[in-house]
Amino acid sequence: MAETLYDTLGVKKGASADEIKKAYRKLARQYHPDTNQGDKAAEERFKQVQTAYDVLADPDKRKAYDRFGSANGRGAPGPGGVNVDFGDFDWSGDLGDILGGIFGNFGGAGRGARGRARTQPVRGADVETEVRLSFEDSLRGAEAKVPVELTVACSQCGGTGAEPGTAPVICPECNGRGVISESQGLFALSQPCPRCRGNGTVIEKPCSKCHGSGRERRRRTFTVKIKPGVKDGTKIRLKGKGEAGQHGGPNGDLIVVTRVESSATYERRGDDLIVQVPVSFPTAALGGKVEVPTPEGTVSLTIPAGSEDGKLLRIKGRGAPRLSGSGKGDVLARVRIQVPKRVNKKERELLEELGKAVG
Repeated sequence: MAETLYDTLGVKKGASADEIKKAYRKLARQYHPDTNQGDKAAEERFKQVQTAYDVLADPDKRKAYDRFGSANGRGAPGPGGVNVDFGDFDWSGDLGDILGGIFGNFGGAGRGARGRARTQPVRGADVETEVRLSFEDSLRGAEAKVPVELTVACSQCGGTGAEPGTAPVICPECNGRGVISESQGLFALSQPCPRCRGNGTVIEKPCSKCHGSGRERRRRTFTVKIKPGVKDGTKIRLKGKGEAGQHGGPNGDLIVVTRVESSATYERRGDDLIVQVPVSFPTAALGGKVEVPTPEGTVSLTIPAGSEDGKLLRIKGRGAPRLSGSGKGDVLARVRIQVPKRVNKKERELLEELGKAVG
């Protein structure tokens, strides 16, 4: 079966407006001529994606397409009772302008929007990088320098793509519309202007540094404030610090992922910290006190009489800071009963007596 406009954007027929926009932005970035210079296949695909979005993003055009525009539907009744044969048209090509011409002519309102340029603002891509932290820094917070390679506006032309002292001019081929049209009776067939590629402007003297793209790769370093309590894998988003947008679109974001080193003392479980506490057999049996390390210093912990190996005792408010800012987790002291590997004569006698006493 022929590809439908929904197929072109990779969405289902019942997709929401947000889903259509998201799919369009992704494909537009992927196939845009500025990032695929000399690739005719990518340029053609970009035209198809742009056309599909022009139709499906317009509620009236989309409604008309859903009603009349099945890819294999010949002889569908058009507006005013006119029989329109859609079977011979490539729905992934100039459908936006076909529908614009048909329904603009019959409706009188001219919703084909012939005068606007096809090129739309494109948001820059998000960039993800990592920052490594010691376990202690993850608990107390830190500032980290994060270097990253980014596509940014050209430092020489400021992103215009034109040599300094010059500026892009209105395309003489399409007079700044970004599209060229040819009347075919009921239909007005349009396509992106081949000279300006839908931009509406042309660069007569390209920037010598970026060769007209208006963009360059540059290494930048950002200072990231890391809140106390971050875990391994916590994501910190820096708005507008990602790749530069295109055609006036906003920059993407920089996403910093924390990688926290493991601790020789603690095991983290959520906001709680588990620590292994060695306890002698007499203390476990009779009860007593032991010293337990916490991030804020050692504390004295009471071991209840009859404590078994593996028992967890909670020390409240001495764990990892909560990222929400509301207090801290707890330290969980796990009792580990220590069995001596060697005993002296006196200890042996006492243990033998204990053994007899308990049967």
